[in-house]
Amino acid sequence: GCGGSEAEHRLYAALFESYNQFVRPVKNVSDPVIIQFEVSMSQLVKVDEVNQIMETNLWLKHIWNDYKLRWNPADYGGAEFIRVPSDQIWKPDIVLYNNAVGDFQVDDKTKALLKYTGDVTWIPPAIFKSSCKIDVTYFPFDYQNCTMKFGSWSYDKAKIDLVLIGSTMNLKDYWESGEWAIIKAPGYKHDIKYNCCEEIYPDITYSLYIRRLPLFYTINMIIPCLLISFLTVLVFYLPSDCGEKVTLCISVLLSLTVFLLVITETIPSTSLVIPLIGEYLLFTMIFVTLSIVITVFVLNVHYRTPKTHTMPMWVRTIFLNLLPRIMFMTRPASDEENNQKPKPLFTSECSNLNCINGSETKCCKDGFVCQDMACSCCQYQRTKFSDFSGNLTRSSSSESADPMLSFSVLSPEMRDAIESVKYIAENMKMQNEAKEIQDDWKYVAMVIDRIFLWVFILVCILGTAGLFLQPLMAGDEM
Repeated sequence: GCGGSEAEHRLYAALFESYNQFVRPVKNVSDPVIIQFEVSMSQLVKVDEVNQIMETNLWLKHIWNDYKLRWNPADYGGAEFIRVPSDQIWKPDIVLYNNAVGDFQVDDKTKALLKYTGDVTWIPPAIFKSSCKIDVTYFPFDYQNCTMKFGSWSYDKAKIDLVLIGSTMNLKDYWESGEWAIIKAPGYKHDIKYNCCEEIYPDITYSLYIRRLPLFYTINMIIPCLLISFLTVLVFYLPSDCGEKVTLCISVLLSLTVFLLVITETIPSTSLVIPLIGEYLLFTMIFVTLSIVITVFVLNVHYRTPKTHTMPMWVRTIFLNLLPRIMFMTRPASDEENNQKPKPLFTSECSNLNCINGSETKCCKDGFVCQDMACSCCQYQRTKFSDFSGNLTRSSSSESADPMLSFSVLSPEMRDAIESVKYIAENMKMQNEAKEIQDDWKYVAMVIDRIFLWVFILVCILGTAGLFLQPLMAGDEM
């Protein structure tokens, strides 16, 4: 143990006795220092869409040969490796060109590993915040391509030449991110001549293709929006008579507004493009607003009456005959058609009528109308009630064979009763006609509701599928 420490002490003193860390380790000044370079990804910390910054934790592997740091292991107790502070040896000034925040160059607090052949291995860790052009068009199903460009800041290719270790970024020690998945990270070497200088500068650029994991946004943003959209569809299935159609529309609109206020901070705030989730929220907002407008129109049609509106013939033809058949709507028959049957008008006794002769009085007292209508009592009943019964016709003058017969004279009370019955019958007929027209308007409103029910279902399904299939097709192209 003491011998080993003594050997390392002598080795360290011998190596750095006349060593200058500011001079390139080359025998010929025209020779470049060959730097083997590799980046290992430790963690993808964060992608800031608003400020367009990607924060990463990287390990930068530098390997080069320093001829002034060679020794014979036999002279120093067989020591083949020694670790020295990195600030005491010459190091390449490799920086991240597209760094956005913080130091461009890595910290030199870590030690370098020296081999007796003069090979120097230096792997400093660093946290970089690099600039990255974020395209949030398909957010939250987006793919991003962030580049990281490394190169020497002060040495051109004649002084330092970079060699890429491997063809991709090293991901063996990568700690999986909960928000992003790395698809691939290829590396490329470029030799670029900049406008500032005549020399050519080499760089190594890594293209980091990453995909956002959309589970969080799907549960907290997409699914609530879908539910709100389908609640809007239910507005057209709600009957107009319940009086809650507009209330449901306003409630859906308010819930969507509150939801938008909650997720505003989550959506990337950019004016360059509209994110996919922003398009869907805008689509849902227009969807709900149109449902309110259509619901108000449907309620206006539903509560129309003959006193305020006259139904045009084209409305009756299209909405009562044509469209219900197309949408397989069957209108039930009215109660009057199903239940009402014509009843005989002359079942009550007419004994109170003042008939002329006895046979006629006997006919009326029996409670029926005689078959041949020969008596003046039955003849008068047929003549008087034919106006509002609709079932019997006025008897002709030929039915009465005896010209001497005459109609009996009714009492004033009986005349008033007959006039009242006639008034009630006419009033009920008018009410029935008005009710039929109101039912027609209600049925027209129901047909309009059914039309927009199917239209909104199709628009909701097609709009949702059309929006969210775009990132899937874009992902297949990658």
